[in-house]
Amino acid sequence: MKITVIGSGYVGLVSGICFAKLGHEVACIDKDAKKISSLNSGMIPIFEPGLKEVLDEVVAAKKISFSTDLNQALNGSQAVFIAVGTPQDEDGSADLSYVLAAAKEIAELSTSYKLVITKSTVPAGTGAKVKKLISATNPTLDFAVASNPEFLREGAALDDFMNPDRIVIGVEDEKSQKILAEIYAKFPQEKLVVSDIITAELIKYASNSFLAAKISFINEMADLCEIIGGDIKKLSKAIGLDSRIGEKFLNPGPGFGGSCFPKDIMAILNVAKENKVELSLINSVITSNSQRKIKMAQKISDALGGQVSGKKIALLGLAFKANTDDIRYSPAIVIAKELAKSGAKISAHDFEAIENSKRELAEFKNIEFFSDVYEAMKDVDLIVIATEWNQYKSLNFSQVFCKKILDLRNLFDAEKMKDLGLDYSFIGQKH
Repeated sequence: MKITVIGSGYVGLVSGICFAKLGHEVACIDKDAKKISSLNSGMIPIFEPGLKEVLDEVVAAKKISFSTDLNQALNGSQAVFIAVGTPQDEDGSADLSYVLAAAKEIAELSTSYKLVITKSTVPAGTGAKVKKLISATNPTLDFAVASNPEFLREGAALDDFMNPDRIVIGVEDEKSQKILAEIYAKFPQEKLVVSDIITAELIKYASNSFLAAKISFINEMADLCEIIGGDIKKLSKAIGLDSRIGEKFLNPGPGFGGSCFPKDIMAILNVAKENKVELSLINSVITSNSQRKIKMAQKISDALGGQVSGKKIALLGLAFKANTDDIRYSPAIVIAKELAKSGAKISAHDFEAIENSKRELAEFKNIEFFSDVYEAMKDVDLIVIATEWNQYKSLNFSQVFCKKILDLRNLFDAEKMKDLGLDYSFIGQKH
């Protein structure tokens, strides 16, 4: 099938490449001519493991193209995915201006049937707004709208797309369902969860809100273990073995970040507020997570005797999680800012997020960035693990003079670290 994907950012690019991998003929459209030129040269503007290799494969098979010309891309295409950004407004609501602008342009340029599918994360009711706008713009156009939210984890997006837990499609008629079923025909059809459009729109927000609540819960259990004693690792493992709970998202840490959880939680809270529904649990998650990041900065201060001014700290990890260069709402960035404001000298390292971090932390002259992790750990008073990069697990600490380590990601076995003669502390350990 010929598919048009509007928006070649993270979601649009991954989706477009994966649709092409499934054998569809995909036209990826973006208004950013520089980005399109880069993609046509085989360069990917984001860091996502394995994506470049798949892009090269589908380009060689002539299954994908990149252009700024939507009119040409719409020619012969039944399915049009809107995968543009929905940035957060000041009140926490999702900015739908890019989604609606794309829908209007589809209406203006289309001369044959179109199924307009929102792949962007949008609040419940967006499908109705898109439908109303297209009808008003081109009253004679034969079209339908649908919702197909994405569930892509940064750093694991290819696997999430090609081996999904479920594929959610929100439709309003049988023809739309058949088109989407054909697009996803190579997947087991029991993976398809078919609903109305509003329910599909809500599923994405509800999923991320629940996962965020799970993270905040285990972080608070870690706090309790630190005060009264208790093994947070065994606690996490035990409750995760309960099939009603599940083991994922039960590793304590410095809080959640990234482009999805914070934005999606604020958006669902805004939808609830507009409809006079109190989501007290989700509100509490926002508060708990915000406090968590500040609490981690205080934990670092405590590890240094309550005084960080003039101390040199190696901060290992800047991305909000491993296998990405994304620093949006990153706990490590918040921690770096808090420590720098308090007069600490920061030696910061990350495997992919250094350039993004340099821009975000440019105002702080007491933060130095290192591409070599061992250089970052030279002559420091404390080593802090802030992002769960797997490469940190293989560090040779015998090459490091500093023996004091605070692990905010619980990457290491505490007993083994102590056997190495290290002053090792972690999240959930009794003071």
